[in-house]
Amino acid sequence: MPMKLTSPAFATGGDIPDRYSKSRENDQPELIITGVPEGTRELAVICHDPDAPMPHGFTHWTLYGIPADTKQIAKNGERAYRPGPNDFGESGYGGPQPPEGHGPHHYFFWLYALNTAVEGTPTRDAFLRDYADHVVAQSRIVGIYENPGAADVA
Repeated sequence: MPMKLTSPAFATGGDIPDRYSKSRENDQPELIITGVPEGTRELAVICHDPDAPMPHGFTHWTLYGIPADTKQIAKNGERAYRPGPNDFGESGYGGPQPPEGHGPHHYFFWLYALNTAVEGTPTRDAFLRDYADHVVAQSRIVGIYENPGAADVA
């Protein structure tokens, strides 16, 4: 069975509810993990918006130190692991917040199975650069969010 990431908060390709956006409650959605391959030492999660009007998109979440046997990351349960930096200049989950009138953005929630532990809390770019050769499996779900009334960028 291939590794799979799902969420009861939204379906793949579906709309992300407002309560998960940064301009609302900023709730971190629950994630369900299945099919983690043998030999996985640690899991990592990254949420990224490639539609953001920035050269490399916008990283909304990095999460490390997730044990390989984890089946669920509870709603707002990121503190059980190691939240890393996001592009808001904060640590942990920062929900969708696209620019006003920018149209729908796609939020890719990536799950990575690694054959090594992640040291510290790297940025998304540093993680992808330094751990690419240690990824044994990956999965993603993609949610869509549009905020025509948003005043802040990202």
